[in-house]
Amino acid sequence: MASSRRTSTDLALIAAFAALIAVCALLPTIEVGVVDITLQTFAVLLCGAALGARRGFLAALLYVVVGAAGLPVFSGGAAGLGVLTGPSGGYLIGFPLAAGLCGLIVERLPRHQVATSVPLIFVAGLVGSFAFIHPLGIAGLVLRADLTWGEAFRLDLTFWLGDAVKNLGMAIVATAVHRAFPDLLPRRAPAAPAAAPARESA
Repeated sequence: MASSRRTSTDLALIAAFAALIAVCALLPTIEVGVVDITLQTFAVLLCGAALGARRGFLAALLYVVVGAAGLPVFSGGAAGLGVLTGPSGGYLIGFPLAAGLCGLIVERLPRHQVATSVPLIFVAGLVGSFAFIHPLGIAGLVLRADLTWGEAFRLDLTFWLGDAVKNLGMAIVATAVHRAFPDLLPRRAPAAPAAAPARESA
């Protein structure tokens, strides 16, 4: 019974955070070239920082899958596989991976620091963002927007300051969430006891 209740809670959290990404995508955007500036990355990285690696990854993946399936949850109300294969598709593909990596880092922080250390969660968000979202976004621009690698990098560079601000906001919200719900992250498996040294026989 406890396992079933835990599974239901996990599914509800995954769905709720996927919906949060959709809401942030549908808020007013700023268009920069062929890519829009939205609050999506704030919500994507919050998925990982709040839910942990597995559930954060699944929440961001659910958002991408639902949008690709035709629900108008992408930036500006767009939908369909055409968005994933368009100029901004690389950024979307990076979302689940970034959420998972951010969550993986946060899960490994000492539990007493998760609810109090904005800088550590801020860094976890930056690592997730710059490991996956930006590189895959640049690759998508090169492949789908007919830009050179240098042009794609310079376009992506215009998002860096905004992403840093969004990451800071994400870290502040994530620490507040963990103060309110200290058991939200998955429990760590207990460490295996160290094996006793074998005695040497005389």
